[in-house]
Amino acid sequence: MSELPPGGAVPELFRGLFDDAAVFPPGNLPVADAVPAHFAHRAAWYAEAVGPLLCGAGRLGELAAAVSGGTATSGDAAVSGGTAGAGDAAGAGDAPLRIGLVLPGGSAELAPALAAAAPFDLAGVELATRDAAEAIAELDRLLPPHVPAAVELPRELLRGDGLDAVLDTLVDSPYRAKFRTGGLVAEAFPDEAELAAFLTGCAQRGLPYKCTAGLHNAVRHTDPETGFEHHGFLNVLLAAQETDPATAAAVLAERDGEALAKAVRALTDHQVTVVRNSFTAFGTCSIAEPLGDLAALGLLSSPAPQHQEDR
Repeated sequence: MSELPPGGAVPELFRGLFDDAAVFPPGNLPVADAVPAHFAHRAAWYAEAVGPLLCGAGRLGELAAAVSGGTATSGDAAVSGGTAGAGDAAGAGDAPLRIGLVLPGGSAELAPALAAAAPFDLAGVELATRDAAEAIAELDRLLPPHVPAAVELPRELLRGDGLDAVLDTLVDSPYRAKFRTGGLVAEAFPDEAELAAFLTGCAQRGLPYKCTAGLHNAVRHTDPETGFEHHGFLNVLLAAQETDPATAAAVLAERDGEALAKAVRALTDHQVTVVRNSFTAFGTCSIAEPLGDLAALGLLSSPAPQHQEDR
């Protein structure tokens, strides 16, 4: 990782990291706009960094209508230079839309949502539950073998001994854990110690996970408008290799972007593999912001513009 790939290439550390949660708060992009914007991302030079379009079970009808009858609009501009636009999105739309199915209502939503998702390329399922064992049983019963899944428990059930019990249940299954790192109120953001306990608990067990909400910026910071304390996705990436909670919490607390970028550049190929086998993805309502932050830190660059005579 010490030598970055040439401009326009996405480093392994960031490939498939950013699941497109454009239709979820706080972005709340209309589905009719999110579909062509997602196709634009999939046609852009940074496409390898972009995961599936996330969609809640209750909006699959809107999604099908947008795919069958929608036309491309403007994409979400990301790192300056070489981004996809409406014309590129139309071409990408010939391929099946790759989606991640988000089920906040628990296992009862699973069977009907899988049926409604049949027209799409299903990249994964994210199932919220209060009973990990019951969720695992339903996923085992209903989920196609090739489709991965992540199981999310409320944070209040992951404190104290509850965290170990849930992680021990999940580690014996084929499914990832999912952890909520933000939201629309201050209480939705876990502090460094709480997030470190989850990350290191997963690392100790070799349990992969994804995160969601509040991570669209690279570096830990205080939002100047809301006052909310946001974790940075670079902090989480670097903490993902730690098994000691105190060490992980210190990494999560780092607010110096240059220090984090230096640590990222120092990662070996093996460390990158370990990190991404643990921290598989996170949902972000903006693809532009994380890519822009990486560009500002010198960790990602767009392709060099072509001169007219080179085209």
